Amino acid sequence: SWCRGASSMLSPDRRTLLVLPLLAACGFAPAYGPTGAATALHSRIATAEPGPRADFDFVRQIEERLGRPEAPYWRLDYMITLQRDGVAITTENAVTRYNLTGRVDWRLVPLVDGAKPLQGVAESFTAWSATGSTVAVLAAEEDAELRLMRILADQVATRLVASAAGIAPGATP
Repeated sequence: SWCRGASSMLSPDRRTLLVLPLLAACGFAPAYGPTGAATALHSRIATAEPGPRADFDFVRQIEERLGRPEAPYWRLDYMITLQRDGVAITTENAVTRYNLTGRVDWRLVPLVDGAKPLQGVAESFTAWSATGSTVAVLAAEEDAELRLMRILADQVATRLVASAAGIAPGATP
């Protein structure tokens, strides 16, 4: 009886197998598949020039997800806002933990007339511990900022891919 239970854990759920053909019949296609929506965006989005380190981290993650611009059709303008808040304070008024909240206001601007623009906001947060040596705290803060920029860039890239059918060259919105 144990073998039967173990083998059913390894085999796909029958409900999943029944749903897959229905998704295909409804026009579902993987966004990152060979004919998916993300292919229309790959290497087609140039970003505004990055400024501080957070901008570089944001742009690097966007390019990792959507490719470095080779034949840009759009320009991604963005404005990053970061806020650091002490969230754990000892009785001696020493901050032992910080939250880093980030917001990216973005706008995808077509480089040709007639293309549909797109804009949005991405928001998230992360945290780091302020205990330990000065070097450890600085490293933790930099890591928290890097993680936050990746999260925000992933949100923007996901929104762009989800909207790709309506903004891609030759697409009908």
